[in-house]
Amino acid sequence: MPKLDAYESDLLAAFEKGQLRSVATRNELAQARAAARATSIKDRRVNIRLTSGDLQDIQTKALEEGMPYQTLIASVLHKYATGRLVEVRTEEPAPPAYGGRRRKG
Repeated sequence: MPKLDAYESDLLAAFEKGQLRSVATRNELAQARAAARATSIKDRRVNIRLTSGDLQDIQTKALEEGMPYQTLIASVLHKYATGRLVEVRTEEPAPPAYGGRRRKG
């Protein structure tokens, strides 16, 4: 489980003591449940090939996050597909993939 900051620790403690109560109406809860069901239904299967190293890294990250690695992969793909996963650009451009200079000609 990831480390909690002070606010999160206080919130968790209050929850565990039963000191929190929902402010949502029954209708709001029903709508939220319906939306969660509709967005979490996985109706397609996809097979992909990964390098052993990438899979091991993904499994390690998933373990750190406390979730199954397949759930982490699905989450990352969902964020990418919905535009919520963005590439962070470095200031220095990457070297050419071919490792050399272009020849004039």
